[in-house]
Amino acid sequence: MSTSSRHVYEYDIDLTSDVAPARVLRMVRPGSRVLEIGAGPGSITRHLSGSLGCDVVALEIDPSAIERLEPFARAVFLADLNQTGWAEMVRDREGQFDFVIAADVLEHVYDPWSVLGGMKSLLNDTGSVILSLPHVGHAAVAACLIDEDFEYRSWGLLDRTHIRFFGIKNVEALYRSQGLVIEQAEFVVRTPEMTEFAHRWRTMPAAVQAALQANRFAHVYQVVARAVPVERAAAAVDLMTQQVVPPDPATVAFWEKTMASLPIDSTRDTRPTVDGARRISAPPRRSRSLRRLLGLKK
Repeated sequence: MSTSSRHVYEYDIDLTSDVAPARVLRMVRPGSRVLEIGAGPGSITRHLSGSLGCDVVALEIDPSAIERLEPFARAVFLADLNQTGWAEMVRDREGQFDFVIAADVLEHVYDPWSVLGGMKSLLNDTGSVILSLPHVGHAAVAACLIDEDFEYRSWGLLDRTHIRFFGIKNVEALYRSQGLVIEQAEFVVRTPEMTEFAHRWRTMPAAVQAALQANRFAHVYQVVARAVPVERAAAAVDLMTQQVVPPDPATVAFWEKTMASLPIDSTRDTRPTVDGARRISAPPRRSRSLRRLLGLKK
């Protein structure tokens, strides 16, 4: 299939790579019964039912994606996660599952908490939920805010269909709100130069870059985690104490080259918003009469 004819969410997956879909797939036990939420055109599904030999049921809302998805799943349901009743419909028809997966899906729905609750209700006695979520605390996203240009795109961290955003603490709270405990977690790590915002990042003053990267999680691009109901959790992973492991040199080189090759939007307003010479002046000293009026000490 040519790249030009692909669905916007259709992509190839190297199962040995560090990308989020590959990490999701490596968390799935081969031969399992799997429900994939928001399966799109089947980029992950084809590996679940193919190389992993899983029995796969899929949910998707886009009819054009479903047409491509159907060959890779035993059953496919058209479902809108923003409407109630989808979890009950699946449970009535298909029962429960070893794994319920939503890879880069919950950021697209109005109420990710209730969707995650529905996913939990579809787990069998040993089942796990696996989520992949984009990290809005990435330094490159913060740079967009500093640049006064929170620009939505057709893909990536600021996909224009994203309506919910998650920092590391928010991901923890999302699971916790539904009585789930993270047992396994991995970070997809990308420096700003390895992202779709590479051109914008390079226009930031060095002092701003340094400040934005002071956050320990500034290079976390996505969070991939597997969780189980709290009553049967064998271990608990605290995302805030997880190590952020830099990508290997080959991965860095590949993504830096790929992102540097992206065309620059000639219509973008490139006027700088950070003036390195500007300094905030100290507030004027209050007069003694004003200090007395405010009840302040001399």
